[in-house]
Amino acid sequence: MNRIRYTVVFLCISALQVSQTYAFYIDTKCASNRNIKKVDMRVNKLKLDMSAEKETTWDRITGPKLFKTVTNVEGIHSVPLVPLRIMTGLLMIHHGSEGGVLPANIGTPEFQGFVDFIIKPYFGFLPGSPEIWSAIHDYVEFIGGSFLAIGFLTRPAALSLFGTMLGALYFHLSAVGAQGFPLGHVPNYSYDFEEPVLYALICL
Repeated sequence: MNRIRYTVVFLCISALQVSQTYAFYIDTKCASNRNIKKVDMRVNKLKLDMSAEKETTWDRITGPKLFKTVTNVEGIHSVPLVPLRIMTGLLMIHHGSEGGVLPANIGTPEFQGFVDFIIKPYFGFLPGSPEIWSAIHDYVEFIGGSFLAIGFLTRPAALSLFGTMLGALYFHLSAVGAQGFPLGHVPNYSYDFEEPVLYALICL
């Protein structure tokens, strides 16, 4: 008889402990959920306050995208960069294939003219043969432009093209100077160094 009583008491105590544990678990979970909701509400309120502080009358007039600086260049934001990259590469190819279809057309008047009128007078300080430097120039612009256009090894291609554009900029500034930039007027309505500067900035 006593054994039965002890068993019943034990079961009651066990049930009470289980119920208390379960109640504590439920209370803890509910409190945690309430805290999470409070934190989310505070974060959302903070975001709204920050956006309200940053939003100006001009923002409300122009909308969320117009005249805004895009700092993310991934995903859809990279789409405008694709035609710029492709056209830059395609426009660069012919600079490396003057005198023929492929680069370094040694023996042609175009190649020899580049050697005689550009490399020798303005880059004579470079070691080695002027013809070698002229051929390097052609290969860099032809292959680098091709890679940039098709999107293959774009960073090394852009870096190599940036180097040749710095050389072109040096040549034009040495040959004709700054031509009164930025307010000077020239006969052909364009500074000679405009193209290398723009290409260099694109490839940078």
